Amino acid sequence: MGRRIRSLLGLVALLALVAGCVQQEVMPTPSSITLLSGNTLAPVDPALVNAPLEITGSSTVYPLTARMVEEFIAEGSRSQIDVKVTGTGGGFRSFCSGEPIEIVNASRPITDEEITACRAVGREPVGFQVGVDALAIVVSRQNTFVESLSFADLVQIFSGRYRVWNEVNPAFPAEPIAIFSPGEDSGTFDFFVERVLGDKLLLPAIPGIVLSEDDNELMRGIENNPYAIGYFGYAYYIDDVARLRALAIDAGNGPVAPSQETVGDGTYPLTRPLFIYTDKQTLQNNLAVAAFVSYYLQQASEVVREVGYFPVSDAIANDAQQALVAVLR
Repeated sequence: MGRRIRSLLGLVALLALVAGCVQQEVMPTPSSITLLSGNTLAPVDPALVNAPLEITGSSTVYPLTARMVEEFIAEGSRSQIDVKVTGTGGGFRSFCSGEPIEIVNASRPITDEEITACRAVGREPVGFQVGVDALAIVVSRQNTFVESLSFADLVQIFSGRYRVWNEVNPAFPAEPIAIFSPGEDSGTFDFFVERVLGDKLLLPAIPGIVLSEDDNELMRGIENNPYAIGYFGYAYYIDDVARLRALAIDAGNGPVAPSQETVGDGTYPLTRPLFIYTDKQTLQNNLAVAAFVSYYLQQASEVVREVGYFPVSDAIANDAQQALVAVLR
């Protein structure tokens, strides 16, 4: 995890601690708080929101949600808002088993099986797209021989069929490929498997692979090994560009490196939507959750670039807000 994201995590923890210290002194979120203005979301005053919130899930969505929590508290909320990282799958597993979690960060859509599990405990999941991510395929800055890879190369490497770099290209060194990947509870893992590999059993079976939900471990392992390769969300990459290098990826139309421009125009092939999920009853019965989600949807486009991700289109942003309006009516 890069310096900026580590600092953000520490700041959110500090703000949550401060909020928790005053929790006993504040009144509950007023029942008179206004959430709607006609057929649109009303502006949210965070100073009126005082109830605690529990958020868990994706490490990829974490930086954006953590920033939204920071802004929410800075604008006056005395809520204690805890944001944890368990991976998208872990977040849905907790949420859909009835644990006291209000919001799940997710780097993939919820599955039919997870929806069924949620409904079994009386939760009707509602998701909102809050941004777009690019998956960065990264090597160490010490690696001077790889500039780009094709999808076919990625399949051979991340299935374990290529074990030595000169199998990818005879000009590369005859050194073992060290592979780093998010763990199986990660939405990033799910996306990579679906988009590139097609078989989730291939990655974990590679001898010596490092699988971890801890992005800090992945980044540290890659940056210190010139023969390592791995992948994670673009925000984590740009926070550590002094030690990591993102590869250009060729999906059949020539190699394209991830950037604001190539993600924005759709030419970079490894992009994905980012979501937050809660459930219908929680939104209708818990004003603090409804207010925070409304604030998030109204403010996300202003801060998403600052944490290294990409805003959704105006149409998608409007659809998300209207979906919340429909639940709150």
